[in-house]
Amino acid sequence: MCGGRARFGSGAAPILEGVPAAAKTKPDDGAPTPSGGDPQPPQPFGGGERPSRSALLAAPLRTIPHPERLAAPLTTLRGVGEKVAAAAAKLGLRTLGDLIDNVPHSYTEPAAPTPISELRIGQRATIVVAVRSARARPTRRRGLRIVEAAVADDSGSLSVSWFNQAWLAERMRPGTQMQIVGRLDRRGFKPEAQEFLGAGDGKDAGRGRDPVRDAPGPPSGLHTEGIVPVHPAGEAVRVQRLREWTWSALAHATDVIEALPSEIRRRRELPGAADACVAVHFPRDDSDVAEGRRRLAYEELLLHQAALLSRRGERRAELAAAPLGEPGELVSGWLAGLPFEPTGDQRAAVADVDADFARDVPMQRLLMGEVGSGKTLVALYAMLRAVEAGGQAALMAPTETLAEQHFATLETLLAASSIPIALLTGSSKSASRRRTLEALATGELPLVVGTHALIEPTVEFARLRVAVVDEQHRFGVGQRRRLDAKGPPGLAPHVLHMTATPIPRTLSLTAYGDLDTTTLRELPAGRRPIKTWHVGEDRRAGAYGFIRERLREGRQAYVVCPLVSTSEKAQAKAATAEAERLKGGELRDFAVEVLHGQMPAAAKSAAMARFAGGEADVLVATSVIEVGIDVPNATVMLIEDADRYGLSQLHQLRGRIGRGEHESQCILFAEAGSERAAERIRAIAGTRDGFELAEVDLRLRGEGEVLGTRQSGLPRFRVARLPEDVALLDLARADLLRLLSEHGSLEAPALGPLLDAVRARFGDERAEPIAA
Repeated sequence: MCGGRARFGSGAAPILEGVPAAAKTKPDDGAPTPSGGDPQPPQPFGGGERPSRSALLAAPLRTIPHPERLAAPLTTLRGVGEKVAAAAAKLGLRTLGDLIDNVPHSYTEPAAPTPISELRIGQRATIVVAVRSARARPTRRRGLRIVEAAVADDSGSLSVSWFNQAWLAERMRPGTQMQIVGRLDRRGFKPEAQEFLGAGDGKDAGRGRDPVRDAPGPPSGLHTEGIVPVHPAGEAVRVQRLREWTWSALAHATDVIEALPSEIRRRRELPGAADACVAVHFPRDDSDVAEGRRRLAYEELLLHQAALLSRRGERRAELAAAPLGEPGELVSGWLAGLPFEPTGDQRAAVADVDADFARDVPMQRLLMGEVGSGKTLVALYAMLRAVEAGGQAALMAPTETLAEQHFATLETLLAASSIPIALLTGSSKSASRRRTLEALATGELPLVVGTHALIEPTVEFARLRVAVVDEQHRFGVGQRRRLDAKGPPGLAPHVLHMTATPIPRTLSLTAYGDLDTTTLRELPAGRRPIKTWHVGEDRRAGAYGFIRERLREGRQAYVVCPLVSTSEKAQAKAATAEAERLKGGELRDFAVEVLHGQMPAAAKSAAMARFAGGEADVLVATSVIEVGIDVPNATVMLIEDADRYGLSQLHQLRGRIGRGEHESQCILFAEAGSERAAERIRAIAGTRDGFELAEVDLRLRGEGEVLGTRQSGLPRFRVARLPEDVALLDLARADLLRLLSEHGSLEAPALGPLLDAVRARFGDERAEPIAA
């Protein structure tokens, strides 16, 4: 990235034109070269005709960059004090490098200038003028100075005043050309932003100035040509001020390191890093933006892919696992005794697991499965392989409700066997917990299901060979590493990660690029399709009438409460209130149960048991039911305020019905207030394929929100945008694999700048040596 801290690599393309003068350094000492005036707008990629050989030979060499200059704090910039710097720090802007990395999110066209004679009181306008005179005068208020300037164009003259910007007076010598945006009032012209277009006599320009603090001519967001960048800003830091700071920071564009090998830049026709930084911040036209952003997005995706592969290599290089050999009679007999035939996808997944178990490196496989596709069967197969090899296996779920559901499902699938299994959660009673811990430590207990309680220091396994992590994106990297440590001395367990959230290929490469992947899309025989309707408030009475009819037929229903807040307490209150309302209203003739995440574990278990056992007709719940709940007799789901949910979450919720022999219906109440919300509702109502919905969700919401969390390795891309940049992602991944094939490791000296950039950009995923 622009403000990276990696070592300087060879082959970097030079900045061709228009870089702020302080960036033009001498080869001997790096001191600023006097510019003789203010710089013109940056010309990042040069222009005009192809230079001749003699011109190229006469061109100055690019000097060695000094990336440490990019670590200079914002207070080294003119006019930035501690208070202002603290406000910028809240936006993540602390250094000059941070400014260069803070790329614009959009661009606007510059306004056409208005002659002074045509200005109107109160109207915002742009004027292009020459300075006649300027002075800074003190005021009665301590520390406040006002700069007053007389300016003119061919149509007339007027007075312009700036508050607390005394440094402007030093630069507004007679004859200096300026472009100013502001409003005219009865006292004169009140500026909002300004740009210096050309100096007066220029005798003192560039002399005795600090190369950063006095970088020439902040444009304040104006341009005489090109387009105007709009940088990400906040309430405490205006966009115009950020433009000024960024202009000054770009005086050190040549200090930006070049992380990409020259061979890749040449083959992919990518500009140099410094050129790209100048282009995206102060472009001449849309083509500059496209080329600069393409280069920076490609680099960001390449670095992230390198970080993910490095994380995989680190684990495989540092940890070993015990091979489990070939499948034996235990698992073959269990498969043969199942009351149903596994799908083709399930059999393919089992083959993937077997291949991983034959190796002496820990399996790290992500099992992605459509709702109801049978991931649990594959998980239990992997666990039984551990038992068959004389080891133990554990399944870890993020919530007690989900752990209890998994435990019940595994007990059912193991009903014909005599293999013991136990449940361990934070709510396990002390006596039961003590017996489970003892049995795990001695090896007497081969299978256990639990929450994060499984990775507590008091839990010891005699020989943990396989671990299954469900909804793995809800666990942090540190938690999964503690699970690794539960293996035998010197060995790590094979790990199967599961997610019921269909993940589009684009996101799987960025969020889970360090894992091998297996996908289950085929639904088991007997699963009935779910009909989905979007209805408005005018059809509420009819919707509840339909639910009552299904309940009278002996079916059961879910009512999912509105997602009114991210607070679990608020959602719990909403669910409780809705349950009480329904008991006295539309569903007064039926047994209504409530379930939410704030209930004690025992109360949640009791509520689920009553609903699963048929004692309750309706379960009013929050989104806590989106995974792991399996009640085949529940055939109707009503979701309030469905437009507040993401597509993937709606699909997960809908997957709680349609699990039995009866036809199922999902009713969505939604008053979509935006086109994006309306598109989500149309998609969920018209599409049953979870992976297709995931692609739509990714396009609508972005990679950071699809899984509902930013933890456990989801990237925060500064420039790259997915899925729009999926083609760049594919190129970056292919190029990285090619580099590894050619060099054998990211530790190769020729790839030093790339490896340093990986560590600087993704320091939480420290890159260790990896072999091809």
